[in-house]
Amino acid sequence: MYEQRLNIKAWAEEDRPREKLTLKGRNALSDAELIAILIGSGNREESAVELSKKILAHINNDLNKLGKLSINDLTKFKGIGEAKAISIIAALELGRRRKDTAKEKRVAITSSEIAYQEIEGIISDLPHEEFWVIYLNRKNEILKKENISKGGITGTIADTKIIFKHAIEQLASGIILCHNHPSGSVNPSQADIDLTKKLKEIGTLMSTPVLDHIIVGEKNYFSFADNSLI
Repeated sequence: MYEQRLNIKAWAEEDRPREKLTLKGRNALSDAELIAILIGSGNREESAVELSKKILAHINNDLNKLGKLSINDLTKFKGIGEAKAISIIAALELGRRRKDTAKEKRVAITSSEIAYQEIEGIISDLPHEEFWVIYLNRKNEILKKENISKGGITGTIADTKIIFKHAIEQLASGIILCHNHPSGSVNPSQADIDLTKKLKEIGTLMSTPVLDHIIVGEKNYFSFADNSLI
């Protein structure tokens, strides 16, 4: 004989994630309990909470890493089908978008750290490279953040015509170049250095100076301006 595992519905009401959220509020729930609400059920051996804990343990309880997992990555866990994987990914994407749109007042970029904070939530979790440009007005306030290109694991193409076409459309007074390194390393490649030099020269001719180039890695960044490379 063995002890039968209790289904979540058989737990004390205050211990069920949904009921716990209702009774005690969202802040009372652990990350695993919040994920358990998203997936609804576990498998024959594990409750939804236990399965969620297993997923979190796999990524060392790092929600940033959870945001990088693909549908294929998540469905490797027993009890996580495509629908549940999509629910997790969608919830994390909503959180990222909320962070990106929470600020109603225009943000002024006065340092590389602020520029990094404005772009890292968009590209830091991506498994491929993307090139973005932040367009600024005369007060260095953000007019728009524009995705210029998407690439593979090792690189992406930044079209100078597209970059400065958007600059003209936005009547931008300055731009900040941004791209991510999926490897996590923020060291600029020679191609990064050459591209930055080329875009700086064009920006000078068009009276739309390139103020910085931010390379985003794993929870860190590299600024061309801070390192006197621009």
